[in-house]
Amino acid sequence: MATSVYGRSARLVPYRFFERSMVALPNTARLYICAVVASTGALVASLLSGGSFAAMDWHALLALAVLFVVCDSLPARLNVEGARVSLGFAASLASVVLLGPAGTALVGASAMATGQRKVGPVKRLFNGAQFALSGFAAGTVFVLLGGGRFEPGQGGWIGQVIVPFLAALVTFVVLNLGLTAGVLLLSGRAAAGELARASGPVAAGCVGYGMFGLLIAGLWGRLGLLVAVLVLLPLLVARWALEQAFAQQRAHDATLAALCQAVETKDPFTRGHCGRVSRAAVMIARQLGMRPERVETLRYTGMLHDVGKLGVPTGILTKDGPLTDEEYAAVQLHPMRGLEIVREIGFLDEALAGIMHHHERMDGRGYPMGLAGDEIPEFARVIGVADAFDVMTSTRPYRRARPVEEAVRELRRCSGTQFDPVMVDAFLRALESCGWETGEGPREAAGSAGRAGT
Repeated sequence: MATSVYGRSARLVPYRFFERSMVALPNTARLYICAVVASTGALVASLLSGGSFAAMDWHALLALAVLFVVCDSLPARLNVEGARVSLGFAASLASVVLLGPAGTALVGASAMATGQRKVGPVKRLFNGAQFALSGFAAGTVFVLLGGGRFEPGQGGWIGQVIVPFLAALVTFVVLNLGLTAGVLLLSGRAAAGELARASGPVAAGCVGYGMFGLLIAGLWGRLGLLVAVLVLLPLLVARWALEQAFAQQRAHDATLAALCQAVETKDPFTRGHCGRVSRAAVMIARQLGMRPERVETLRYTGMLHDVGKLGVPTGILTKDGPLTDEEYAAVQLHPMRGLEIVREIGFLDEALAGIMHHHERMDGRGYPMGLAGDEIPEFARVIGVADAFDVMTSTRPYRRARPVEEAVRELRRCSGTQFDPVMVDAFLRALESCGWETGEGPREAAGSAGRAGT
């Protein structure tokens, strides 16, 4: 994400976010963290003075706090760089039913005792504080809606337990996301758009895993403290599943990186080109509001769009000056060769069409199939704009890089003939907000003769 995201519902945080000192954070972020911690301190003091802990079930509190810390100390890695997720928050949500608002706040505060390494004191304080506030709010919602504990033989569970619990769960996730999104925004570690795109899938997943809390609360009346031990198995299985998803994603990324490296080794003048095209394609996709899974597939497309150049003679790729007709015909085969190379990689899906057709033109004068207009797959139209822009702003053997402003003018001039106007407009909007890092070749261009972009 890259990117990188993102809110901290269910312990979703950048793993190294608070390893640096408070001094290294912006003033606004420091004030925000202090305000969250101070609010939690005031809350606990108020609960103590009001006698909220007098009738607390301390055995249940201790068991749930230990369960929370154990799960929190074994976070699963996510497909978000630098992020982890802990399923310990299920213990907090069980506390909503079993211990009420005050007890839930204490269980959440136990996040400060996490066994994760490299978690500094500021991070521990903030995590404990925001979990305590989220838990207290969730417990309050549960009580206000008439929620109660599961009792043997009790009827009306839906109205008395399940509905209030679901409302409390949503409250917990929303507040947890909001508090962490605030510190990420104020510290400059994530942009508002990134957090907005990530919040939906993260919140949905956390609501699902949060139902473990209802399972714990439901079994507590029959099994007591034993539940805290028994529930570890499904929680650890859930963690294992997340780890497997992470490992699979990293295997996918390693496969694509190896193919990109092979292309860039064959043609050193395109070093970094695949990564930049991938970034530009993602910029366009987000402007278009594509679903996250399609954005990810489009990222793959950008990385692999030129993999077919492995089948093009090196002398043609690195030639100084214009290509002959025969040489240009060899270059025009690279989209089809790319499809042949990666077509058996199952997870690419829609990316295959983007790789095959990214040199088609809106006026039908492109290659390899001469498709026109809407006949060209959407991914191919995105990659066409991203690829052309990076080629224009990068040094190649046959010419120097053009300035970004000149490349923008060329995109506009060719909009509607070579490029899809919708994709051009989306890219230019993204360019205004995100900027662009141009690519440079390994040496000065040997000549200024131009040729069609490849």
